[in-house]
Amino acid sequence: MEIDLKKILFRVNSSSNIGLGHLMRSLTLAKKYKNSKIYFACENLSGNFNKKVIEEGYTLKVLKSNNKKEFLELITKLKIDFIVIDNYDIDYSFEKYIKQNSKIKLLCFDDIYKKHYCDIVLNHNIYAKEEKYKKLVPSFCELRCGKKHTLIRDEFKKQKKVKKKNEIFVAMGGVDHLGLNPKIIDVLVKYFKKYRVNIITSSSNKNLKALKKKCSKYQNINLYIDSKKIAKLMARSSFAIVTPSVTVHEVIYMNLDFIAIKTADNQKYMYKYLKKKKYKVLETFSNKKLVKLINGIKSESKR
Repeated sequence: MEIDLKKILFRVNSSSNIGLGHLMRSLTLAKKYKNSKIYFACENLSGNFNKKVIEEGYTLKVLKSNNKKEFLELITKLKIDFIVIDNYDIDYSFEKYIKQNSKIKLLCFDDIYKKHYCDIVLNHNIYAKEEKYKKLVPSFCELRCGKKHTLIRDEFKKQKKVKKKNEIFVAMGGVDHLGLNPKIIDVLVKYFKKYRVNIITSSSNKNLKALKKKCSKYQNINLYIDSKKIAKLMARSSFAIVTPSVTVHEVIYMNLDFIAIKTADNQKYMYKYLKKKKYKVLETFSNKKLVKLINGIKSESKR
C-alpha cells in the first residue's frame, strides 16, 4: 500500500455496455486509502453508475471524453499525487503520455495481460501470474498479482458466518448484456420450486423492464435492483449462479457452491482457471448443460 498520498485520482467508467465491475472494484481499492483525498474521473456514458461514487463519499469529476489531454489537464488542476486506472479503453500509449507528462505514479488494473506503461500493475484475480507480464511492462513496473492481492469488500467479511437458507443467488453482472437472467429463471422455477431465487441486477440493465415482468410471474423469484444487501443475500444462499468475473472471488470467499457462466471475452482467463480447478462452469449458456450442473449440485447436497 502506498503511503503519504494526499490526492488520488481513479480513472474508471461504468455503463450499460461496460457494466459496473470496474467501478465497484475501484471503490473497494479506494477504501484502503483512508488518509487520502479521493477523486473519481468518469465519463457520462449511457447507463452509467456514477452516482455510486457520490454515495460512497468521494468527489466525482465528469469527463467529456476519453481524451488524454483533457485527462492530463484535470490531473494538473487537481494536483494529483497518484493515479489508478481501471479502464480497457486506456492503452499503453495513453498511459505513457500521462506518465511522461505528469511524472506521477500510475497504477493500472489488468485482467487480460495487456501491455502497460505504468509503475504498478494490479491483477488481483486468483489466476494471475507475474511471469505473464515479463514482456508487457517496463523494467521499473511493480507487479501485484494473484490471490494475496484479491480485493474483497468489507461487507462480505462481515457476512461470512450467516446461516444458509434455501435460497439461490443469481448475478449475471450488473447489466446482463446477454439477457441470461430470464433463461436462468426458467430453469430454476422448474427444478427449485421450494427455493427462493434472488436475482441481482442494476438500474443500468437495458432489459430491466422485461426482467421485472418475468420475475413478477413467480412468487419465489425476487428481483434486487442496485441492492446494498448483496453480501447478505450471497451469504445465506445455498448456491450461486454468476459470471466468471470478480464476483467469483466473493463467492469463493463465502465458501459458496456456484456455477459460473462465461458472458464476455475478458472472463476467459477466470473461466479457464475455474475449469482447470474442476469448478462448475459453462463457456456459453445452454439450458441442458445448466440443468446438468444443477443436478450435480443437488446430488452433492444430499451426501
